[in-house]
Amino acid sequence: MDTNFDKAEALYSNRIYQNLVVNLEKVITGQSVALRKLLAAFASGGHVLLEDLPGTGKTTLAKALAQSLQMDFQRVQFTPDLLPSDILGVSIFDQRNQNFRLHKGPVFTEILLADEINRASPRTQSALLEAMGEKQVSIDGEQHSLGESFFVIATQNPIESHGTYPLPEAQMDRFAMRFGLGYVTAEQEVAILNRQQQPMTALTACASRDEIQQLKQAVQQVRISTELKRYIVDIVAATRQFSGVQMGASPRASLTLMKAAQALALFDGLDFVIPEQIQELAVPVIAHRLKIDSSARFSGLTSEGVVTDILHQVDVPI
Repeated sequence: MDTNFDKAEALYSNRIYQNLVVNLEKVITGQSVALRKLLAAFASGGHVLLEDLPGTGKTTLAKALAQSLQMDFQRVQFTPDLLPSDILGVSIFDQRNQNFRLHKGPVFTEILLADEINRASPRTQSALLEAMGEKQVSIDGEQHSLGESFFVIATQNPIESHGTYPLPEAQMDRFAMRFGLGYVTAEQEVAILNRQQQPMTALTACASRDEIQQLKQAVQQVRISTELKRYIVDIVAATRQFSGVQMGASPRASLTLMKAAQALALFDGLDFVIPEQIQELAVPVIAHRLKIDSSARFSGLTSEGVVTDILHQVDVPI
């Protein structure tokens, strides 16, 4: 860890974050908590799953982030007839040169919006596994890098919606966080109506690529004590022994929670992690990775409730 990382650098990174929030709030109203989580996932190198009802602003949020960062953006509408090649691309034989040429799919971008991901078949959903886990794709036996800035924002309708396929556990584990946006207040909804006079096309970039890279590097330098690392591990490990949980969270959850908490520390202008930042992110980072036993689920047990109970049970380091 860079011992030269100090409070001044943390404050500089905080300004980058604040500029992004102010810019995004020009088109995203009443979602300050969601923006904080989204940017924490982005800055720590994770991907985000937005689960909510249609019309709550999930697609708008993804587009606004891409425009604010001036990054390449692609949107894929997932449907039952979508094929893996529609996402990854396909090799086409070039008659003139007598060889195969890769026609790249929309996954070759920096920010990918996978809209209504759970409307596609599990076979198509799995096309994103390698891309999200290793930031590369394999096509016809050849590996193609997607770049370090590759970031997936996937949206899904509630599982109870008609015509949806539950995401497999391996896919869910690739998402750093899952959260929803929810409905805004009446006053905020009026503001949304007024905002239509200022379309998203007017949104300008507010952070350079160098600043974003510096922000991501700064996240890695935020200090976190051994006691807090153990606190994270104890929280995640408790999900594996919790009554009614069929499958607990993996070590990837511990790593993701640590990185995301480091990002929040920067957003708060700190150069070290505190327990409150871990607690703030525990549910969105861990809950979607749990598999609840069917009988416990019918009794009212939820993955979010499990994580909340664990936070009350695990001792907080002093």
